[in-house]
Amino acid sequence: MPRFSVIVPVYKVQAYLHGCLESVLTQSFTDFELIVVDDCSPDACGALIDECAARDTRVRAVHLKENVGLGRARNAGMEHATGDYLIFLDSDDTLTPGSLHAISDRIKETDEPDVLIYDYARTFWSGEEVRNQFADLLKEDGDRPFTLSERPGLLRLLMVAWNKAYRRDFIEREAFTFPPGLYEDTPWTYPVLMKAGTIATLDRVCVHYLQRRRGSILRTTTRRHFDIFDQYERVFAFLDAHPELSAAWRSLLFRRMVDHLTTVFTKRDRLPPGSRPAFLRKARTLYRRYRAPGVRLRARTRLRHGLVRLGTHRTYWTLWTALRLRTRAGRYAATARRRAKGAALQLHYRVQLCLPVRADRAVFASYWGRGYGCNPGALEAALREHAPHIRTAWIADPAHHHTLPTATRRLRPGTAAYWTALARSKYLVNNVNFDRRLVKRRGQVMIQTQHGTPLKLMGLDLRDRPAAARGMDFAALLRNADKWDYVLSSNRHSTLVWERVFPASFTTLEYGYPRNDIYQRASSADVARLRESIGIPRGTVAILYAPTHRDYRHTQLRSLDLERLLHHLGPRFVVLTRAHHSYGAPLAPSSGRLIDVSGHPSVESLCLASDALVTDYSSLMFDYVNLDRPVVLHAEDWQAYEAARGTYFDVREFPPGAVARDQDELIDIFVTGHWRGSHSARLRAAFRDRFCVYDDGRAAERVVRHVVLGEGGGLPSVAPLADRHPAPAAGVADEPLPRADAYRPTPRF
Repeated sequence: MPRFSVIVPVYKVQAYLHGCLESVLTQSFTDFELIVVDDCSPDACGALIDECAARDTRVRAVHLKENVGLGRARNAGMEHATGDYLIFLDSDDTLTPGSLHAISDRIKETDEPDVLIYDYARTFWSGEEVRNQFADLLKEDGDRPFTLSERPGLLRLLMVAWNKAYRRDFIEREAFTFPPGLYEDTPWTYPVLMKAGTIATLDRVCVHYLQRRRGSILRTTTRRHFDIFDQYERVFAFLDAHPELSAAWRSLLFRRMVDHLTTVFTKRDRLPPGSRPAFLRKARTLYRRYRAPGVRLRARTRLRHGLVRLGTHRTYWTLWTALRLRTRAGRYAATARRRAKGAALQLHYRVQLCLPVRADRAVFASYWGRGYGCNPGALEAALREHAPHIRTAWIADPAHHHTLPTATRRLRPGTAAYWTALARSKYLVNNVNFDRRLVKRRGQVMIQTQHGTPLKLMGLDLRDRPAAARGMDFAALLRNADKWDYVLSSNRHSTLVWERVFPASFTTLEYGYPRNDIYQRASSADVARLRESIGIPRGTVAILYAPTHRDYRHTQLRSLDLERLLHHLGPRFVVLTRAHHSYGAPLAPSSGRLIDVSGHPSVESLCLASDALVTDYSSLMFDYVNLDRPVVLHAEDWQAYEAARGTYFDVREFPPGAVARDQDELIDIFVTGHWRGSHSARLRAAFRDRFCVYDDGRAAERVVRHVVLGEGGGLPSVAPLADRHPAPAAGVADEPLPRADAYRPTPRF
């Protein structure tokens, strides 16, 4: 008996079917059967299913003799299911890597609940990925399962069958089946949740819910949308048959029904022309039939309920149109106000440019307003320490103001105070460029700190790399470079690159990167405090996984199955996942020993808290080796990365540690201990010797003393590598090697 029966009903999805089935068959968890039901599909789906079944014995092909629809196709799949739990997956959707492992682990933790609810993300044809907006409802509150009455808010989730795992004997005991017609999930999901004796949640995206540009049945204009009435008739019939549930849930289900009916009614692509009056009359009938006395409505829903109760099509559309016109007029007015405000701010800026530059003011920013950090953050702190007469201000979006120290003034981009600071502050510090409208004045000093040692091609070197340049305006790039007075460099390699790819008259300060000072200054207590704040369990080995951006992809590359990696490393390891800031979605949502730290404001803190770094081609490796902790490179797609972006040297030939060409090699590097072995240490030492000569903990001080205090000579000397004492790791060097498993490919160093 397998653990899971994954049931996939199939109809006219030949372009998506392979991806769906492969997302199941390539799961690291293998104790499942995959039941694929061909609902008499007229395309090549039947042949594709048979080919898949011939290749993999876990696949069971079921061919129906006639088209019966999604609900009955699922029923046919359930008739063949033998697993402990049922999982439904639509044939154009996919399971995320490691999801079956996560589902299985959570089921065990919560003592085999009747239903486990997990999360999903909508994936669009454009490459955008958006997580369920009610993900907070899936927060895991310990290991105790619960009933729906304890967490009724779960009914706000999308009422679908495919975001849950169902204990099969519970479904069979209650004789639950799917009805015919559209919206078949409605009379399945509500009764199942209400009847379940135990429910648990998994706060992890396990399904990618494809939003097809064309072809989705629910976005098809047809009278079949009238099936929604029959489905809610079935829901209330279930309540009538179970009076013990009716009192608790009737009012809520009535409100959900009206919301659902009005949603279908107002969608322009659902109902055929001329059918809306009949739809509204039918809605009025159900409204009056199932209305629960004393139903409390929020103010914004009373109008919709009132219009459904009246059931008058013309009245509904008159009021609806009036509301839309009012909204549109409001948008036009807001646009006019915004343009007038912009013109006034630019006039204000021009006036400020005529006033004297303030020699005691400095304004900072980093990463396009994302908050406090990187080299500008370290410089700002050093400025307050070594030149306290300079008043500092920081530009950041309001969402990131909590990251700013209280001693610096907060500036919101686009405000009058923002433009005043840009016009009159003597020192302008950024790791990217300021607003293109900024006018560099005589007497102002601009410090371009950069934000990494360049492995990938930069600046003018991208002229022959269209995939990476993406329409970059190189003339504008040089105009910005002409505003720089100083450019920071952490090593000779960076200096040579910056001066060639940004040909301008700036002065290079080869002093080290200020953001790396913390690695030499932090203590064991600091490391312990950071680990506790992130949620790293005591006594565990924390691996920071931080891949870089791919210029040849719009979406994030997820080449590592992190759940599988943790499975082989054992319970003493945790993985911190850090997605590149170019991508909105995390690499993998937090679950158990997998901790998403993409939103953490300080990557330097994450480096201090971790015991090892796994990356690919990220410049973070150049900073991380200052800690003298292990680094492992996962260089699976080097040829593609090199072809699209281009690099200054082959990091596989001169790496900071062990190099893995695929996931099996990566696992082997860790389970055999090569990740922190003597050869890896020698590689790291050579890497540090080349790229970390100046990062001795006093880089920010040298910059402040040179630029602000005018101490050109007599700057703090650079401490040799042998005399440095970086912040210690959490004691991983004293732990015995993990036991090796079956993976034994030869690692490449």
